[in-house]
Amino acid sequence: MSSVETKSAGGDEIVADLNRAFSSFKETNDERLAQIETRLGVDVLTEEKLQRIDHALNETKHRLDRVTLDLSRPRIGARAQDDAGALQHKAAFNLYMRAGESSGLKALEAKALSAGSGPDGGYLVPVPAEQEILRRLAHLSPIRAIASVREISTHSLRKAYSFQGPAAGWVAEADPRPQTANQQIADMTFPALELYAMPAATQTLLDDAVVDIEQWIAEEVQTVFAEQEGAAFVNGNGVNKPQGFLAYQTIADASWTWGKVGYVATGVAGGFPTTTPSDVLFGLVYALRAGYRQKGKFVLNRQTQSLVRQFKTTTGEYIWAPPASLGQNATLMNFEVVEAEDMPNPGTDAFAIAFGDFERGYIVVDRLGIRVLRDPYSAKPYVLFYTTKRVGGGIQDFEAIKLLKFGIS
Repeated sequence: MSSVETKSAGGDEIVADLNRAFSSFKETNDERLAQIETRLGVDVLTEEKLQRIDHALNETKHRLDRVTLDLSRPRIGARAQDDAGALQHKAAFNLYMRAGESSGLKALEAKALSAGSGPDGGYLVPVPAEQEILRRLAHLSPIRAIASVREISTHSLRKAYSFQGPAAGWVAEADPRPQTANQQIADMTFPALELYAMPAATQTLLDDAVVDIEQWIAEEVQTVFAEQEGAAFVNGNGVNKPQGFLAYQTIADASWTWGKVGYVATGVAGGFPTTTPSDVLFGLVYALRAGYRQKGKFVLNRQTQSLVRQFKTTTGEYIWAPPASLGQNATLMNFEVVEAEDMPNPGTDAFAIAFGDFERGYIVVDRLGIRVLRDPYSAKPYVLFYTTKRVGGGIQDFEAIKLLKFGIS
């Protein structure tokens, strides 16, 4: 049996473990709710048992995520590279990374008419390595995985968006056609800003011919880039970083206007209502127009997910469900749950849950080219690799995302 098949089989076992743990969770939570109704208080042992099972659920889901990521991670070196230019670039990049010899890369980038000297930020990594880093980021960075991603070759993406179309209506064949209103266009700009990582290696590692240098640099920077991106796409202030969807001005959904993010309040400061708390989530879902709701996803962190996992409908059915198979996410009210740890915890007036069609609502802008600058001097005996990529992001459709505010109004 191949390693891929082994991991896949292991993933199926973890899915089964997750479903068994959730069955235990439901049973224990039902017991806790019965105690509330009969004794006006919860037995301490039952509460502790529920917390242990909830912790086990989170840990099992984390294991499942790791297996899913491993299955989606083919080695860069295993890809066919028939293009002679790509092979030449790979060889020149490998020599630069191992020995600092840059003449080959300089000649290649001069031939390609690209600015690739050290002062310009290093040398472009080979295309397969760049594609691998971006592909891994799509698995590690939760918002990137559900947003619209656009690649550009300039410093920013300028996008026109129509948020108020022309007037329209039905008329008879001979009726006069009233003059339509002018179409309202929003001009939005999403700059690509510099994100960097600086992995270090010993010269012994670099001298080892068995080590795949492209694979090594991809593995070293993927987590750092994903963590920085994930935080920025949620909470970034737009200053030298993307603007996160929680950083825009918010407004009660009943008074929503373009350029602001609408929210629905729980009615309770820092929490959910004690009776029928799931009604608040239904209100959040239906605050979104039907055209966006079809591809809606919940975005929340692990602590908030532990809360909503206990909720039921009025007919006694749990609204949270574990993944049905390997590679899928949990669901909440049959909508996919995206776990983003940069989302705030439930607290007074915190926007701890987002719901929306993020593919239409949020855009991630990648400037083509990831660069590496070799630095053997700053941290002797280690060699530093200053690795940079340019990325931006922001809301492109303010109708497509709604927030749940843990507040009275």
